[in-house]
Amino acid sequence: MTFGSVIERNVARPLMRLVTMGGAPILQQLHLEERLLRRTSDNWCIVNDGTAPPTIVMGVSGKVSELVEIRPVLRDHVPVVRRFSGGGTVIVDQGTVFVTFICNKTAVAGLQPFPRDIMSWTGQLYGKVFRGFGEFHLRENDYAFDHRKFGGNAQSITKDRWVHHTSFLWDYDVKNMSYLKNPQRAPEYRQARDHSDFLCRMNEYMPSRSVFTEGITAALGEHFTVQHTELEMALSDHDDFVPSTKVLSPQDLQDIISSKEAPTVERVQGWPR
Repeated sequence: MTFGSVIERNVARPLMRLVTMGGAPILQQLHLEERLLRRTSDNWCIVNDGTAPPTIVMGVSGKVSELVEIRPVLRDHVPVVRRFSGGGTVIVDQGTVFVTFICNKTAVAGLQPFPRDIMSWTGQLYGKVFRGFGEFHLRENDYAFDHRKFGGNAQSITKDRWVHHTSFLWDYDVKNMSYLKNPQRAPEYRQARDHSDFLCRMNEYMPSRSVFTEGITAALGEHFTVQHTELEMALSDHDDFVPSTKVLSPQDLQDIISSKEAPTVERVQGWPR
């Protein structure tokens, strides 16, 4: 039995506002997500199909020196963003499809606002999306086809709300993966495989991106009343919000090379927007 399967038969489904974007910069997307998490009381699903330029995105507590090949990043002018949520480090580009759920704690009947419970629910939801397109698994904190990862997740939980966002690899450039180090803490199922053996592309399993996004809308419709919402409405009345997601400057990265140690979270808060 899935979360809310009994109760939702007898009560009105909560509203889920769906915002779709095409190619929005990942920094803009993360600023929007944090604003909606902290300044609204609605449930949201944000879908962003691709982003440019290629950008490295890190969790709030990740250490740059342990996760990023800093010298090539500086040489090739690859932006590095530290987001407001936890989770690992990814490089995203036009081949990445982003899906984010921002929900009130009471939005899903029976769902406890803890990381494993949220992952269990999202895993069930994506299981419906990918049914018939491959052997889908929730492996530890990743989405995988068989034993290869195609979706990385991050979460943030506040007093009354939570956010779960995923970067899905519809496609990826092998060259871009060279900007990332293999993390010191990796899931057991990775078994020390390099990126090319550990990752797979969704386009090997699904016919089109539109089939994927339509599947998300259909799966959400089993839990929510889904309402398509224009981006302008999502942005309204929150112009004074100052997000914590930041871009690391070239000088920040150069300083890390010089000191051979990662900056602290306190220092991150002072970096320019």
